[in-house]
Amino acid sequence: MKGKLYLIPTTLGEETEPLEVMPISVKKVIEHIDFFIVENEKSARRFIKKITPKKSQPSLNLMVLDKYANELETRSYLDVCEQGIDVGLLSEAGVPAVADPGASIVKMAHEKGITVVPLVGPSSILMAMMASGMNGQNFAFNGYLPIDKYERKDAIKKLEKISKEKNQSQIFIETPYRNDKMLQDLKATLSPATNLCIACDITLSTEYIKTLSIKDWKLEQPNLHKRPTIFIIHKQ
Repeated sequence: MKGKLYLIPTTLGEETEPLEVMPISVKKVIEHIDFFIVENEKSARRFIKKITPKKSQPSLNLMVLDKYANELETRSYLDVCEQGIDVGLLSEAGVPAVADPGASIVKMAHEKGITVVPLVGPSSILMAMMASGMNGQNFAFNGYLPIDKYERKDAIKKLEKISKEKNQSQIFIETPYRNDKMLQDLKATLSPATNLCIACDITLSTEYIKTLSIKDWKLEQPNLHKRPTIFIIHKQ
């Protein structure tokens, strides 16, 4: 029997107790796994210790999957599954493989015939969609918009057009230190009647979720600087 690949969610911020936002099954899986694929070794160890304080840290085998990871090396990350050993893919925040580099590992698992087991946990994208009041039957996640000012405004206009034509909510994110600039561009580019949801610091004590028309957003200026934020637009 081959080992399985478990997709393990983490909290969306360190202040949150893991078992407040995820089921006990996540703790049980982490207790029996010693091999983990992680984006950052230090924060992964911190999370594992927090959710399973008695687990031996020296027994952990952490394989790093970040932007500097060697592709040839990452191809070997699931080799232990051939020996019947389970591996955990641990996200840096939220769920693995969604707006997360872990998708390549999941793809490789399917290619190798390794069973993939997704575990329940907080997803900022889905939680923002749930709380937005927008069309949860038809939505699209667009990742990051262009950095260039003119290209970004063009992308915003295209998403607004698609939203109206397809009755489809459009979700996207921004690098946290550029959030305030993104909000300025949304106010300047979108039609007054277009709805915008801003979902910030989800599950944290500073959580902020609000949906207004662009006309009304022009009267508000929340501080989004360096705070993980989801943006959703919908034009009816």
